[in-house]
Amino acid sequence: MTDDDLDLLFAQARAETPADAGAADRFLARHRAERAAPPRRAPRWPPLLAAAAILAGVLVLRPTPALPASAAYDVYQGTLGEGW
Repeated sequence: MTDDDLDLLFAQARAETPADAGAADRFLARHRAERAAPPRRAPRWPPLLAAAAILAGVLVLRPTPALPASAAYDVYQGTLGEGW
């Protein structure tokens, strides 16, 4: 390939065609539509997930209340006395 062939090839590549103009119009229309679109709302699930994690942490880390004696323990204690 000679220099003249390359010059001709580059000149053809630089020439704008109707297909190039159509592609540019489609790109610019989509680009302008994206820029003009209202911003997307933030999802609501992250704050809900954080609140659930905090609630679970509070429930797990709180001290357990004193458990009442069971009915079986009361029967043993009543039958065998205090020091069984």
